[in-house]
Amino acid sequence: MSGTGEIKEPKWIQSYPSWGNDPSMKIAVTRLAGKEESDAARCASFGHQCYSVHPLRSEVRQRAVAAFVDAVDRGDCDCLFFTSALPAKIIAPLLNRFPRVIAIGPQTARALQGYEIECETLPGFYSHDFVPYLGNWIVGKHIGIPRADVPNPDLLGSIAAAGGIAHEFRCYALEPTSQPLALETADAVLFTSAMSYAKAVWTPRNDLLVMAIGKVTAAAMQKDSTFPVVVGDGSMEGTLTSLNTYLKTREH
Repeated sequence: MSGTGEIKEPKWIQSYPSWGNDPSMKIAVTRLAGKEESDAARCASFGHQCYSVHPLRSEVRQRAVAAFVDAVDRGDCDCLFFTSALPAKIIAPLLNRFPRVIAIGPQTARALQGYEIECETLPGFYSHDFVPYLGNWIVGKHIGIPRADVPNPDLLGSIAAAGGIAHEFRCYALEPTSQPLALETADAVLFTSAMSYAKAVWTPRNDLLVMAIGKVTAAAMQKDSTFPVVVGDGSMEGTLTSLNTYLKTREH
């Protein structure tokens, strides 16, 4: 990464094809198997096609799930923070009650709302927005966080520094599939998390447009000398908006 944190564009991009009068693209999107859901419809609404590729698979830890649900049912948590859609889909149908609920982004919010759980959505779609969003309300509050078995010390540290008490439940593990991503027919690949990029087995091509769903993923990619041409705001919709903006600039 550069000293300024800037996402640099590689030199070969200057000769990248502009797709003529048909900017529709076929996009490979990194997802957990079975978690694609509305991707195709959302891509179509922006004029593109997409299909899923799977660098990771999930393994649900039922004991941790049960412990989290029991803690919520006992009233141990003042607030629940869902950091992705997967724990929302696993846990939401099991909850008998719920306190204040925060979703990291729109896809996670949709998963919770599908089970009639009212929730708030972070405006920035990143876990580092959680504490600033709650402000002084967090002081003395117990925060339940069901999440993957992936360390996030910055989130836990920020909650503690703000006066909150974090209760982390590692409800599932993410394991690499070790299978090469099927990118032969893709015009673009969208990496939806830093881990999906880090664990992916794939072959770059000069005519393959590389995208990151947000700045955290983009930074991890750039650190590994992969430079995403399109960087979203942390959401699928924001990434597709950025893609279409990029494609329009290539027309001129």
